[in-house]
Amino acid sequence: MPYANNHGIQIHYEIDGTGPPLVLQHGFTGSIKDWRRSGYVEALRSSFQLIMVDARGHGLSDKPHNGDAYAIKEISSDVISVLDASGITKAHYWGYSMGGRIGFGMAKHFPHRICSLILGGMHPYIRDPHERNKQISSYKRGMEAVVAEMETSSGLLPPDRKNELLANDPAALAASTEATRDDPGVQDVLSIMTMPCLVYVGVEDAAFYEGVARCVEEISGAVFVPLPGLDHGLAFEHSHRILPQAKEFLNKARIS
Repeated sequence: MPYANNHGIQIHYEIDGTGPPLVLQHGFTGSIKDWRRSGYVEALRSSFQLIMVDARGHGLSDKPHNGDAYAIKEISSDVISVLDASGITKAHYWGYSMGGRIGFGMAKHFPHRICSLILGGMHPYIRDPHERNKQISSYKRGMEAVVAEMETSSGLLPPDRKNELLANDPAALAASTEATRDDPGVQDVLSIMTMPCLVYVGVEDAAFYEGVARCVEEISGAVFVPLPGLDHGLAFEHSHRILPQAKEFLNKARIS
């Protein structure tokens, strides 16, 4: 089971497939398993070497309990530690939700390691601190309370997804959320993102659609793919809606 050591933080990753390297970075409360469960790995592994990373605080990676550990440069550098451990100089990058936030961090702090970016369901702007505080309070009550709230508002979760959520470390999730609450945003990177970029979002994603559509206008040459009828979760789960555009985009980009 491979791990990369990033200044004492152990980052779990998996590699599958052959071809140009492509980092896959999951969203908040998720793990590497999300890419397999929703069909991305099966669709991409014959054309790309997939480097799937468990973000710190998630999956089998270490889970610090202090907010400073989740600053954007810190979590972006975890991807670099995985690339270094794998002997990869430069890669394509695909991140969804929190993984998209990490992608903006990669563009700001480590642009020389990126060939192209696919960013889903995330913008680089400041997040609502009031909403962040509500989420922090929920995580401090424990994962059972978080899952109960989710099922009350949205219906019963599939058993496998429910079990994965319950397995999360609520203190680590609270610390990570504190970091996004206090983050001033990385919108200053938009005007200097010169690598090829594809940005997509569900049209019904009330939390992120407006910000994603706005940021695309500030990225020179970015490809924008709005996904009608999909909210934040479904825009990831319904991989067949974005995979054709993503494959076309990646095949046009080149590792240089």
